[in-house]
Amino acid sequence: MTVLSHSVRIGSSLADAFRRDGYVYPIRALSEEVATSLRRTLEAAEAAAPDAEVKSMVTGLPHLILPEFYDIVRDPALTGPVSEIMGEDLLVWGCSFFTKEAHTKNFVSWHQDLTYWGLDDTDQITAWVALSPSTVESGCMRFVPGSHLQKIVPHKDTFDPDNLLTRGQEVAVEVKDENAIDVVLPTGKMSLHHGRVFHASHPNRSDDRRIGLAVRYIKPSMRQTSGVKTIAVLARGEDRFGNFELAERPTGGFADADIARCREAFRRREGILYEGAKESGRRKMA
Repeated sequence: MTVLSHSVRIGSSLADAFRRDGYVYPIRALSEEVATSLRRTLEAAEAAAPDAEVKSMVTGLPHLILPEFYDIVRDPALTGPVSEIMGEDLLVWGCSFFTKEAHTKNFVSWHQDLTYWGLDDTDQITAWVALSPSTVESGCMRFVPGSHLQKIVPHKDTFDPDNLLTRGQEVAVEVKDENAIDVVLPTGKMSLHHGRVFHASHPNRSDDRRIGLAVRYIKPSMRQTSGVKTIAVLARGEDRFGNFELAERPTGGFADADIARCREAFRRREGILYEGAKESGRRKMA
């Protein structure tokens, strides 16, 4: 698989824009051919998953169950731009798909990613890679420039079944819609955003699935405040801290060892993501 390098010149201009706005886009991460191939891999795995639990692993932990996605989250085309902002040593704390089926009501409310992740620092970047066109019609992401300069604001849980977020969480402060920008991404392009930036997205009104791969990069020096060692992947550089359990490349074919590792990854993370939530509102992670 050949991955094309990003088309944006990496340097102080990218880092400065990220620090000012809390995001940067578009960055050419994958060729359209490679992105389309990865989409086929995802959709084949969705169809072949033997049960609902394994299918949730495909969508919620693709880098731990599918070798192709383990490779892509570690590819320099993705990690290079991130390293220019955060430094050479990077872990993948999490990776999941945000897929909106055509003509459905699914949406994402205004929120800040880091609200419920239980990390001891805020130096985090999400790479969001479009595996299908992410347009205004298909419900592309929307950012509020500069909102990452605020601390984590209060959020409330809605558990709205149409909300793609785990708790249906949304900021409990006013967000002026006219201040938001639409992050339009052709297939293969990606955006980077800070864990505190306000972002949301509307439903998909197009005739195709809107598929986004969200890869959560952190510094190895970070840790879970609960003391739990969640499962991560070394994406670039080295880990000199040992605050996370590092996973090896999955075997593929829904091997028993890969399924067991995903099951454990979900188990360790569930208590963190749902801390303080009402038991009746929780969605089963796997």
